[in-house]
Amino acid sequence: MYIRFNSSQSVEIAVPEERVPIQHYLRQPRRLVNALVDQSRTEQLSDECFRLKMRPLQFMMLSIQPTVDMRVWAASDGTINLESVACEIRGVGYINDRFALNLKGKLCVDHSSAVAYLKGKADLEVQVELPPPFWLTPKPILEATGNALLKSVLLSVKQRLMYQLLSDYRRWASNETEVISSDVPQILSLEG
Repeated sequence: MYIRFNSSQSVEIAVPEERVPIQHYLRQPRRLVNALVDQSRTEQLSDECFRLKMRPLQFMMLSIQPTVDMRVWAASDGTINLESVACEIRGVGYINDRFALNLKGKLCVDHSSAVAYLKGKADLEVQVELPPPFWLTPKPILEATGNALLKSVLLSVKQRLMYQLLSDYRRWASNETEVISSDVPQILSLEG
């Protein structure tokens, strides 16, 4: 039985003003990925592509652990895009062979008010053929359970983004300001 689950999550985060604008921070996909997922569960495959090992998830009587390859890149207008490019379910071959995950997300900086905001949205969809034991379960129950699971995944990513990203951005901006400040005397002495 093929079934589809989906969920969406929006985020709006007020960004405290730092000496280095957040747009500069967001141009580094690795930092954004580390804000979304614990660094110990990520592997950088290329400049824009990362492998994310998700925590094990419980769906009814199944325990699955998705590994998602995610492309993260900045568009010319500064919008950060996220898109899943591959997925593997480890440990359950039947599900892995019949599983498709599609994640798309955007994150941009909005300066339309006195305070800058990060605004974003993520859409997650999973299509899967469930094994025969699930065929006896009514489809509405399966859909409600699957949609709730995806919603909880996106909600935990959103919460991590809201706290981890701003914390890392403040730390990064402070370090960047220190680097710029320490370079100024050297530049002045070279010019003098």
